Amino acid sequence: MKSFVTQVCASVAACALALPAMAQSCLGDLNADREVTGADLGILLGQWGQAGSGDLDGNGSVGGADLGLMLGAWGYCPVTVPSWATLVEAQPNAAIVTDPALRIAITATGLAWRVRDTGTQIEMMLIPPGTFVMGCSMGSNQYACESRELPIHQVTLTNAFYLGRYEVTQAEWTARMGANPSYWFIFADSPSRPVERVSWITVQDFLSNTGTRLPTEAEWEFACRAGTTTPFYNGSRVDSTLATLAWCGLNSGLQTHAVGGKAANGFGLHDMLGNVWEWVNDWYGSYTPEPQTNPVGPGGATGFRVKKGGGYANAANVARSSTHSGTWPDSSADHTGFRVARNP
Repeated sequence: MKSFVTQVCASVAACALALPAMAQSCLGDLNADREVTGADLGILLGQWGQAGSGDLDGNGSVGGADLGLMLGAWGYCPVTVPSWATLVEAQPNAAIVTDPALRIAITATGLAWRVRDTGTQIEMMLIPPGTFVMGCSMGSNQYACESRELPIHQVTLTNAFYLGRYEVTQAEWTARMGANPSYWFIFADSPSRPVERVSWITVQDFLSNTGTRLPTEAEWEFACRAGTTTPFYNGSRVDSTLATLAWCGLNSGLQTHAVGGKAANGFGLHDMLGNVWEWVNDWYGSYTPEPQTNPVGPGGATGFRVKKGGGYANAANVARSSTHSGTWPDSSADHTGFRVARNP
């Protein structure tokens, strides 16, 4: 299996070349890694007195004026914050996004890493473009891959997007929709628990009210995996480790819990597994083996909509990254909710 950086692009420079011009613009970033450091300085000094990429002032040769411009731009390049968002943190925090390859991929987009949707106050994390293997490429130590998770197939996502750090909570739903449909509403921490008993159709009202959308199934799984190929996003196939990531049949007491109580994945997303199932946008259908780019599921209505990730009552054969299940879009249950996505 290729490393995540290789999956995203052949090199950091290649990533930068694939981005919009606005995202690429960063004076002094000669190696296109979205920051101006000693590596860029070395390139500039190697071109001293000559024409080259280090000619930042455009006078035909690299000299002291170019050095001054580079030193003035030293550090991370400016990031683009979406018009609908408020900046929380510009660059990926190494304590949260611990994989350097993921940080490179995020930084290369030129977009802010962590933002808050201004209208809803929902916190969102940037998911960069990339290529991954979708479906179950390996089972856990107790459960083999299921037929509905197969065949595995390569998927390429060409656009960055933002995804909610947490499942939409009861408080966030009620603030917009005026009534709380949830079954698990009687507890002191219920406002921080995920909203549930919302059908795919009902969720559309929330989305149109807030300008958000559901992720596609491919976007969801790519974001959930965060560069991993194992059943669980901690890089393990040992079923007992699921308890550190998810409220599931091992530890939930058969009820939901406040979002964010379990370990995040490599993108800083919580509860992608367990707690509640999450609606995604696609119609449900069987996988096909050919490579796909930006897939959106079957082209026509198939009856069911897809939900992902498993819920509080599920074991490790369901609460895993590759879970692929479908439900009637007008159905609701106390174990099914959602998280929102937005385009930059």
